[in-house]
Amino acid sequence: MSDGARVADRGRPRGWTDNAIRLIEADARRSADTHLLRYPLPSAWSANAGVELYLKDETTHITGSLKHRLARSLFLYALCNGWIGEDTTVVEASSGSTAVSEAYFAALLGLPFVAVMPASTSAAKVALIESQGGRCHFVQHSGDVYAEAERVARETGGHYLDQFTNAERATDWRGNNNIAESIYVQMRDERHPIPDWIVVGAGTGGTSATIGRYIRYRRHATRLCVVDPENSAFFAAYAERRNDVVVDASSRIEGIGRPRVEPSFLPDVVDRMVAVPDAASIAAARHASAVLGRRVGASTGTNLWGAFGLIAEMVAEGRSGSVVTLLADSGDRYADTYFCDEWVKAHGLDPAPSAAALAEFERSCSWA
Repeated sequence: MSDGARVADRGRPRGWTDNAIRLIEADARRSADTHLLRYPLPSAWSANAGVELYLKDETTHITGSLKHRLARSLFLYALCNGWIGEDTTVVEASSGSTAVSEAYFAALLGLPFVAVMPASTSAAKVALIESQGGRCHFVQHSGDVYAEAERVARETGGHYLDQFTNAERATDWRGNNNIAESIYVQMRDERHPIPDWIVVGAGTGGTSATIGRYIRYRRHATRLCVVDPENSAFFAAYAERRNDVVVDASSRIEGIGRPRVEPSFLPDVVDRMVAVPDAASIAAARHASAVLGRRVGASTGTNLWGAFGLIAEMVAEGRSGSVVTLLADSGDRYADTYFCDEWVKAHGLDPAPSAAALAEFERSCSWA
């Protein structure tokens, strides 16, 4: 080395990181792909209409929800960026399924995990996170979770995964068995292999970003519809072409809807948005649970409400084809909320009119 040369070396041994990535990849290989289910539309009109509906069943992940994919991607993203090491405390702002899945991956790597959440979070969700080895840290106001998660990570010398910023960055939208590629592979032998529509909700925005990008990358004719519950900023932001929309209340449909427009939400890859009333989401979740013989969550109800509207539109226009949406998580997690009449009534919701609309849809495929 020549005289006067200066060297700065921040490189650390990568043995622990290499093994951590191996553990996560091995975990993925032990897991089969999630199922793509045909939703049984009424034979009285569906056979002649030539329209089919499919549900990508994300409940078969080991932690029981769509968020398992996101958690895996976020951990790999942080590991490959050098942000997580063998002594790192992993922190997230989440009171739901994301935290459950992230706690699982943290435990897999032998790392402590802290989920920052509102104090109003249900005891059932807290128990799920803790059952995976996570610790719950509470704030009084839901809008404080972001800053508090940053503070906890800073004070513990940890890493804030920040699902709301990194969801669209962490997933390889070109393929690598992401959810979009999986859907198209599983649809290959169906009567209408290229869906007319894919319908998803938006929580971080990461799933819609991945699917919307993949559709464009593969030049598919599929259109992407994002459904949004009440008390969420996404629909207004999309309709008004703004990213500064903020709402005061929190979404009642767990897993989707946000009080602000999250950085991972990419409106320009979305072809249509539909605002779904919360009572309709609950009615559709209950309706689908009866049809399928198993409980589905209210975010799945939101997805199905949007899908049913698109199917009715296709039938009215005389178009055959397929629609795909997501079964995001099990309704068993919500026995004391969406499937509890007392809870629904206490929150000022009446699913009866929406249930009647669903019954009419089944009878005639009409959609008011």
